[in-house]
Amino acid sequence: MDDKILTNDEQKHTTTSRFICTANHGFAPYAQEELRRRFGKLKSSVLVSGEVFLVTLFEEAEQAVANIVSNPPIFLRHIQPVQLELRADADEALEQTAQYLLRQDKLYEASISLQARKAERSVAAESAGELREKLLQRLTGLNADFVVRDPEWVISVFAAEDMLYIGVSSPAENLSDWSGGAIRFQREEGQISRAKFKLLEAEQSFGIDFRSFGSALDVGAAPGGWTSFLLERGLKVTAVDPALMHESLRNHPNLRILKKNASEVRFRENEFDLLVCDMSWSPKQMVKLVKELLPSLGTGGTAIVTVKLMHKKPMALIGEVIASFEEAQMQVQRAKQLFHNRDEITLYMIKY
Repeated sequence: MDDKILTNDEQKHTTTSRFICTANHGFAPYAQEELRRRFGKLKSSVLVSGEVFLVTLFEEAEQAVANIVSNPPIFLRHIQPVQLELRADADEALEQTAQYLLRQDKLYEASISLQARKAERSVAAESAGELREKLLQRLTGLNADFVVRDPEWVISVFAAEDMLYIGVSSPAENLSDWSGGAIRFQREEGQISRAKFKLLEAEQSFGIDFRSFGSALDVGAAPGGWTSFLLERGLKVTAVDPALMHESLRNHPNLRILKKNASEVRFRENEFDLLVCDMSWSPKQMVKLVKELLPSLGTGGTAIVTVKLMHKKPMALIGEVIASFEEAQMQVQRAKQLFHNRDEITLYMIKY
């Protein structure tokens, strides 16, 4: 393949655009299907099995990004525009990359996140970290502030097979300002479970201010990962689960524990302004239980629930779950497979 440079201005006037697309491991085929349903004709090739693929859309880059960002897909967690393609084993590849970036006026004196990733099947001699450092050394002329979070611009470099793929975009255009959309949180001392990371990520991804809520119902709460997060945010929490809550929570002044099955409890109407549920139950059982408890959620209240994907047709399953909740006066704000979801997605809903 010949080296190819496609500037931003040139991309605006071509009818095709190329992107590196990333999903959770094993879910790339569903991310491809989402794009196929949205754009119709496309071409794609696998870069990392089940996770990363290169897609060509037969639409201008600006329009394609606007389409994706305005209504983010469920399984596509990150996109990187491809504006420059070079042979990864070429001695001058990094120098050409640097020269291309130094011609981008918007990067001068800006805050920039330089993100480099590398597939196992890459001929590039450098690791992802080494690629990043070598490129940084060549970009001092930008007089930019290179940051990890909240940049104005993201420079993305992806090495796969015999190619380097480079793009410049705003964080919003990437769907995430984390490299590859892989949001990392540090495990805290005494943390009850990793399930807490799902709410931390939902807080960032969905822009939810959990401190704005007063009273929460946690359905299927044990051992208490989500409950502990909500208590930290200052909420009063009612935790429902027949299993034991973690001992560190049992005497918390803002926690009421009901050691029962969710099907056995009822609450006053409009008692809560937040309902959360992260149970390892079938989607049908989860929806039935949550819907029975929805009268206790006030109008305008928020619900965050995970949906376990238990068979090979997740798109149809998700459609059925959303339709069922909408029948119960829940408006789905986002359906997304978070980085910390495994074989599940997270729904963010508001009651109307």
